[in-house]
Amino acid sequence: MSGDPAGQGSGPEKAPADGDLSARLKRLETQLEGKRPKAAPDKLARTGTSGGAAPLGQAMRLSTEFIAGVIAGGILGYIVDHLFGTKPWGMIVLLMLGFVTGIYNVMRVSGFSGRKN
Repeated sequence: MSGDPAGQGSGPEKAPADGDLSARLKRLETQLEGKRPKAAPDKLARTGTSGGAAPLGQAMRLSTEFIAGVIAGGILGYIVDHLFGTKPWGMIVLLMLGFVTGIYNVMRVSGFSGRKN
């Protein structure tokens, strides 16, 4: 054991040149790249964003899709009830239709719609 903690002895050994170390480092990097497995495609990349959607952004989009369907059904139900005097049946039917549409939109956005792309 040497008394030098850095491992640089005072012996007759010559330190390798910087150019030699750089060449060896580049050769090692190319060998590692060849042995490294290829990355699997990102499932979030199918949303159309370049880096994938952040989880919070994805959650906000899913909740907005659902709420928009329910609100649209409620508004259309109110309009149908007001125009045709069918209280409360237009509101009930179209609110349920809006609920189903909201669930369908969430499934479509999240990728669980069952359609093959």
